[in-house]
Amino acid sequence: MNRGGLLVAGTTSDAGKSVVTAGICRWLVRQGVKVAPFKGQNMSLNSFVTREGAEIGRAQAMQAQAARVEPTALMNPVLLKPGSDRSSQVVLMGKPVGEMSARGYHGSRQGALLDTVVGCLEELRGSHDAVICEGAGSPAEINLRRTDIVNMGVARAARLPVLVVGDIDRGGVFASFFGTTALLAPEDQELLAGFLVNKFRGDVSLLQPGLDMLKSLTGRDTYGVLPYQHGLGIDEEDGLRVSLRGTVRESVVAPPAGADVLRVAVCAVPLMSNFTDVDALAAEPGVVVRFVDRAEELVDADLVVVPGTRGTVKALEWLHERGLADALVRRAAEGRPVLGICGGFQVLGERIEDEVESRAGVVDGLGLLPVRVRFAVEKTLARPVGEALGAAVEGYEIHHGVADVLGGEPFLDGCRVGAVWGTHWHGSLESDDFRRAFLREVAAAAGRRFVAAPDTSFADLREEQLDRLGDLIERHADTDALWRLIEGGAPVGLPFVPPGAPS
Repeated sequence: MNRGGLLVAGTTSDAGKSVVTAGICRWLVRQGVKVAPFKGQNMSLNSFVTREGAEIGRAQAMQAQAARVEPTALMNPVLLKPGSDRSSQVVLMGKPVGEMSARGYHGSRQGALLDTVVGCLEELRGSHDAVICEGAGSPAEINLRRTDIVNMGVARAARLPVLVVGDIDRGGVFASFFGTTALLAPEDQELLAGFLVNKFRGDVSLLQPGLDMLKSLTGRDTYGVLPYQHGLGIDEEDGLRVSLRGTVRESVVAPPAGADVLRVAVCAVPLMSNFTDVDALAAEPGVVVRFVDRAEELVDADLVVVPGTRGTVKALEWLHERGLADALVRRAAEGRPVLGICGGFQVLGERIEDEVESRAGVVDGLGLLPVRVRFAVEKTLARPVGEALGAAVEGYEIHHGVADVLGGEPFLDGCRVGAVWGTHWHGSLESDDFRRAFLREVAAAAGRRFVAAPDTSFADLREEQLDRLGDLIERHADTDALWRLIEGGAPVGLPFVPPGAPS
């Protein structure tokens, strides 16, 4: 017998689905409910490696942390990693299965995956009291409904009630709620239980006439009005547009522990992936992180980070086009700190041989590290642990590039030459002692009187963030009604809102 479940949809991308899903998971687990997150299909360049070596979206990994469960491939069976505006790598059950055009995927492959997606959801529902599912984009994308496996397709297959989140800060939320409902087929409308307003500023009583009218027009309740709060972002990304909102980057941190701050510039390379690596730096008092795309923005930076990317050769070309490549070479010659992570590490090497990702063949890197990279067909997915700079460190690896390190000082799986470091390890800076040791090295090379705070715990900060999301649901949503929805399904007899869409 299926247990409780709910699908959190949105009127648009970035309406707050990921945040609301994480918040509901944290609220439920604090009530003693065994809960798991789920997203049938995610499009993201921000991914994570589970302990069994499966690649899933980082949002689902963070939602699993909110639910206090270990993330698994079941929670995100299909992950699309964009390589351009028209194609993506398809990751199925945590493993890449090929590159597909949008037309090819939506035209044939997507619909065939519905059984896999529903099977994963049912397996989770069999071992948890409740599964909180996240949709993608909008459930009213009528051009894609026939093969949908993440919104109403999975809701109808699993008989899940649907809660639609709308971002009122963008404006037009009532039209979006009504229009979303009215563009669904009658069978889908039966499952659309109601709405949740997100990012409201001001006096809720002023909103009530609109909520009453929405109820009269649709026959559906609004399950809460969440206030606008800064610093509530979690690791999320939906589509090609990169959100630079991180777990703690918007939060208020303590004043610097030393006399100087450290300025970190992150090169916003094309198809940037796992840019959340720098969130741990931003969590440090006295560290200022910004994303840059011009050479002059590197001038006052104490550390430049070249982050991961889904297009290493494309990122290298972009760095050259914008003068950033020459600026990085100058920095290295002057002994000023540079850190390359994953694709950024590959860019800093001597040579890249790529017949897999870009099929560009042999391309010269920036030559800042004695490393040669060859792209393999099989992707490396790992959760390494080790020691560096006298501290324990762990991370995760997601890459096709195989690095042959020919010299320099060992640094994690990569190397260091002077003030230039490179590694394939994502997430290493979340290890507190290692991060502090690394920042001491950066400060020394940059000539800054920066002192790393001795008590910053990135894991604790992230837990506080997730608790804030749980508080948001507990204080501002109708949790009794929400639980009835999760446990009992959509209310019977919800009215049809015309015109609807064809069944």
